[in-house]
Amino acid sequence: MFSLGFASHFDAVRGVRDNPRMLIQPSQTDVRRYFCGVYAKARSGAPLDAMETLVSQWIDEHPEYHATLSDLDAALHGMAVADPNQENPFLHLSMHLSISEQSSIDQPPGIRQAVELLAARRDDLHAAHHEVMECLGRMLWESQRAGRPPDGEAYIEQVRQRATKD
Repeated sequence: MFSLGFASHFDAVRGVRDNPRMLIQPSQTDVRRYFCGVYAKARSGAPLDAMETLVSQWIDEHPEYHATLSDLDAALHGMAVADPNQENPFLHLSMHLSISEQSSIDQPPGIRQAVELLAARRDDLHAAHHEVMECLGRMLWESQRAGRPPDGEAYIEQVRQRATKD
């Protein structure tokens, strides 16, 4: 099973005691509230837990999202008027977290090494993550289109190809 981000953190925050084999799917509202809350908490200097620290680090890498993250009401309203031609900061940050989590637990097996190789090749973890996002998005799109489970091996191979391509 693929971990697509910080869903387990929502489980812990809410105190949900669902079947641990089920993947928790936070709503768009949950995700937006969480990111905006972490941004506000970090700006105020309040202590952050481990997940919030990771979220804050990725937020810091994206100053172009700070205005969006500073206004929860506008962020929630933005769900109703989403522009398909404009990048979604919440999806983008969620993908950074997904890749971080996948790498930390090496799931699917081999992703940690593939991401590390790409990051070393680019000499920039952030840039590497953006390339991995393209591979992750493609894997998920192909999975949904074909109605089959995500192909972790193909995903890792795409990341490896980017790491070894000139």
